[in-house]
Amino acid sequence: MKLNSKSAPSRLPSTPLLVVLVKEGQRPQLPKGVDVPRGFLTGFAGDRRTQASTWAVKGPAQRVLLVGLGPAADVDAEELRRAAATAVLHAKDQKLAKGVLWISSKGSVLKGDSRLAGCSLAEGLLMGNYQYTGGKGKAPKEVCKAFALLGGDAAFRRGVRRGTHLAAANLYTRDLQNGAGNQVTPRVLAAEARKLAKRSARITAKIIDEKEMKRMGMGLLLSVSQGSSEPAYLIHLTYKPKIKKAKGRVCFVGKGLTFDAGGISIKPSAKMDEMRYDMSGGAAVLGAFHALGDLDVAHEVHGLVPASENLINGVATKPGDIHTAMNGKTVEVLNTDAEGRLILADALCYAEKKVKPDTIIDLATLTGAVIVGLGHEHSAIYPSTTKLRDELLAAGEAVGEACWPMPLIDLHRDAMQGASADLANLSSPAVGGGSITGAGFLSHFVSADTEWSHMDIAGTAWNTAARGWVGGAQGSGVGARLLVDYLERRK
Repeated sequence: MKLNSKSAPSRLPSTPLLVVLVKEGQRPQLPKGVDVPRGFLTGFAGDRRTQASTWAVKGPAQRVLLVGLGPAADVDAEELRRAAATAVLHAKDQKLAKGVLWISSKGSVLKGDSRLAGCSLAEGLLMGNYQYTGGKGKAPKEVCKAFALLGGDAAFRRGVRRGTHLAAANLYTRDLQNGAGNQVTPRVLAAEARKLAKRSARITAKIIDEKEMKRMGMGLLLSVSQGSSEPAYLIHLTYKPKIKKAKGRVCFVGKGLTFDAGGISIKPSAKMDEMRYDMSGGAAVLGAFHALGDLDVAHEVHGLVPASENLINGVATKPGDIHTAMNGKTVEVLNTDAEGRLILADALCYAEKKVKPDTIIDLATLTGAVIVGLGHEHSAIYPSTTKLRDELLAAGEAVGEACWPMPLIDLHRDAMQGASADLANLSSPAVGGGSITGAGFLSHFVSADTEWSHMDIAGTAWNTAARGWVGGAQGSGVGARLLVDYLERRK
């Protein structure tokens, strides 16, 4: 869908749909020349997430949709996102090709921050219009093809441009997530990384193959891929800012299991098809770089995606096998379905040795346990500093991807000590806290001097409740916009 933003004209252009946002207790303000049936405006109270529509009696708009924002003091970025998504979903439901969202008074729809208002509305329109068509033999036609945001000041329009790029990153991430296991393979992720590098002169891509991994001693990543005929890759993207001296060096690491059958510790057949989403962390990292190709941040950013399949053949890793990580630590693989932490471990070692960042954030659909604890609305974070905790919480709130800080104590780290090797990839059931012990395992591959957070997105990456601009059985694109917002607010 095409999106454009302009200052409010003296007269509304012809449109099949006019959308007006209404705060609670305020009379809806329509553009000059648009008339609606008597009582329609006074009968709408602007209650939070309510809507009402009617045919216009007179003027350039055929239909008018009112969307309630609730009390003015409670209107935030997420409320605007949902309101905009309501608008585009209404247009799709009515099979309307285009629409206009009218901002009556210079971006004051969000008091004090017209840039954020423009960003949020653009995100809601574009993300709310998303549909995945990659699996169809003949892609269905796009219903709503264009939307205009009319009104607001210059800051509002700058926000619309930012929101357009962030939404594009989210949609790109979702497309990667939703691709079937035979459509999005490690080879395809590597090709996507190269495309991202071609999009921007500030981004470069390095693809490390299995031969090079073996030379560097990445025994854990290789142990997961050895059951598949599809080769594994470690994708390394680098973003350099426009300024000569970057404010810092940040590394994002995303789990890229393009399909996870569980290996010899095979998963139940029910819903195994959903294991296409086990690369959602890697998709989020690629999505963040999609946005970085269009935006500018002050930090040098590295993105690592260990990409592999976890399948079964005659040489697949067996439960009880011992493999050696890049940092020399040995790991007893008690369960081959706890593979995500293995490929992340070698990527973290690579980050520490080759990238040497100030901060590492890894994202992974790591455990089902996190869903038991937090459900589908919060991603678990394990930040090593209060500064990183506060920055991630603020970024999550800003983009509508809530995070929740989790504990990580020595008990959970020590629970990953192995009997036959330095470490085991599972803890004793007596310890509990499966998401926490997963983070505890990863902590053995990050230096205590490096600011770090693990983010378990197994509950938020797909199959979430519908909330206008995202939700349902398919991928949510979680993480991509959050990472960019984190970079922009990082000090």
